[in-house]
Amino acid sequence: MNTYISVDVGGTQIRVAVYPETGTQALRIKKVATVGEGTPLERLIATVHDQMSPDENVKAIGICVPGPVDAEKGVISFCANLEGWENLPMRDILQAEFNVPVVIGNDANLAALGEWKYGAGRGHKNVVYFTISTGVGGGVVADNRLLHGHKGLATELGHTFLEPDSHYPCGCGQFGHLESFSSGTGIAYYANEQLNLGRESILQGKGKVNARDVAEAAQAGDALALETYARASKFLAYGIVNTLHTFNPSAVIFGGGVSMVGDLLFAPIKEALPKLVYSQDYLDDLHFAMAELGDDVGLLGCLALAHMETE
Repeated sequence: MNTYISVDVGGTQIRVAVYPETGTQALRIKKVATVGEGTPLERLIATVHDQMSPDENVKAIGICVPGPVDAEKGVISFCANLEGWENLPMRDILQAEFNVPVVIGNDANLAALGEWKYGAGRGHKNVVYFTISTGVGGGVVADNRLLHGHKGLATELGHTFLEPDSHYPCGCGQFGHLESFSSGTGIAYYANEQLNLGRESILQGKGKVNARDVAEAAQAGDALALETYARASKFLAYGIVNTLHTFNPSAVIFGGGVSMVGDLLFAPIKEALPKLVYSQDYLDDLHFAMAELGDDVGLLGCLALAHMETE
C-alpha cells in the first residue's frame, strides 16, 4: 500500500499523519510535545519512525514549519520557537534518515496550498489565503502554483506596510504593518491603549483585555469595542486590496481565530472594497470564504505538497 506522511511542527506539539495514496482521511495521526526528552528534531524523527509500517510504501514526506523556508534547497531559515532551527538542512537530514523524497514549507503557505487543493479554494487557479490570529500570515497560489519567492520569503501578507510613522508594533519588531492593526494582538493593543487613556467602555476594570474580550464587548454594543474592530477591518481591507491588485485572485480565504468573529470583521470590508479597488473587475465573481480544513490545514497542506513532489 502506498502512503504519504505529513508532519506539522508547532511550538507546542508535533503532529504526524499517515495518508493513503488517494483521499484525505488519515489512516492514523500521532501527536507529541515539541519539547521533551531529546531535541525537537530527534522527537520528530522518532515519531515518523513510529508511524511507519513495513506493510506500506511511503512515497514522500511533507513537513510544515512555523518559519521561513527555502523550499528549493529544503533549508529552514529559522523558527522563532525552536532553538537551533537556523539554516537547518531539514530535507537532506530526513531524506538520509528515511530514504524517501522530503518536501518542506512554511505553515501559512502550506495552509494556502491545503485550502486550494482540498478546502475552500477548490476549483480556483488563483487563491489568496489570510490567517488572522495572534499575528497575520498568508499564502498565495497563482496559476495553480504556490508562490515561494527567492529564499522562500514571498507572500508575507501580514507584513504589508500600511501606515508610515506608526507607533503600533508588529510581532516582527517593525511598526505599521497589517499585523500591527488587524491581528488579535493588534486589536488588543489598541483597545488597551484607549482604555489606559480613560475611554468609557464596559471593558474598563477588566485589566488587560484580549481580542476575544473586545469581540464580546462589540457584540454587546460597546462603542470602543466596535470602533476597535472597525479599525481592524479598515486596515485588513487595505491589505486585501493590495493582494487583489498584485495577484488578481478569484478566491480570498480567511482562517485563524480572529476571523471567527464573522461579520463584525468582514461586513465593513465587503462594504469598503468597491471604494478601494481601481477597477470593479477585481471584484467580479470574487469568492470570499472561510477556511474549511480547521486544525488539519497544515497536515493537508503537507499532503498536497508531497503529492506534487511525486506526480
